[in-house]
Amino acid sequence: MAAISAAQVKELRLKTDAPMMECKKALTEAEGDMAKAEEILRVKLGNKASKAAARIAAEGVVVVYVSHDRKLGAILEVNSETDFVAKNPEFLKMAHDSVKLVAEKNPATVEELLALPLDGTTVDGVRTGLVGKIGENMTFRRFQRIEAKGELSHYVHGSRIGVIVDLVGGDHELAHDIAMHIAASKPKAIDETGIDPALIDSERRIAIEKAREAGKPEQMLERIAEGSVKKFLKEVTLVNQPFVKDDKKTINDLLKAAKAEVATYVLYVVGEGLEKKSNDFAAEVAAQAAAAKQA
Repeated sequence: MAAISAAQVKELRLKTDAPMMECKKALTEAEGDMAKAEEILRVKLGNKASKAAARIAAEGVVVVYVSHDRKLGAILEVNSETDFVAKNPEFLKMAHDSVKLVAEKNPATVEELLALPLDGTTVDGVRTGLVGKIGENMTFRRFQRIEAKGELSHYVHGSRIGVIVDLVGGDHELAHDIAMHIAASKPKAIDETGIDPALIDSERRIAIEKAREAGKPEQMLERIAEGSVKKFLKEVTLVNQPFVKDDKKTINDLLKAAKAEVATYVLYVVGEGLEKKSNDFAAEVAAQAAAAKQA
């Protein structure tokens, strides 16, 4: 049996918010497989075990650019080490200038974006200059460019959550409402066809194991699992979610009434999937003291 390290236990705890001993037991049962261990915890602890997975860990901003004719847009995430730098005017200018370059120059990768001309140097030159001036690392993490099939709208919540939506039909008010809804409800896809089959399989397995542990008859397990999967798909697909401004209507109801459809959308949350560096203050002091003795 593979040995379970403290780092693995810590990683699973950060993902699930489950007690340390439960994390260790789950990892042992899963023989070190992180994804399987997370499933085991969800069976034992319910959805509570996955709440921490969406916690924002890194600092930075999400910025959006939409052209005047609403036909071209881009969304970009730039990370910093602290929230203080994320509010710095020069950092924000760099991010806004860069997202416009994404839309206009269409770089294929972050490396290509960093090589584009900006302010007499390159995007990376501006970034490097700010790193030297402020003394804190900054990284360009990800971006996406959209050429609209309909018209683009966007919503940015506090610079940490950004959404850009391509709506075919309807009007700008509806597009903005849907962008705001996406920021609040964080759907995983427009409809069921956009959901990763692996996620559906995982939900089905979890439902079966929970039903089995609850003592349900074996012949009922598949039916129970199908019900759970349907509920899951309603919760995570945009068109099936209750509208945040009026939960008596779904997004699909709004779209049908306006004879509109969402062609695509992009949702970025700052630091999603990243873990903020955790400084051990005591260890840092001890290291400084040791260095002072050797000097």
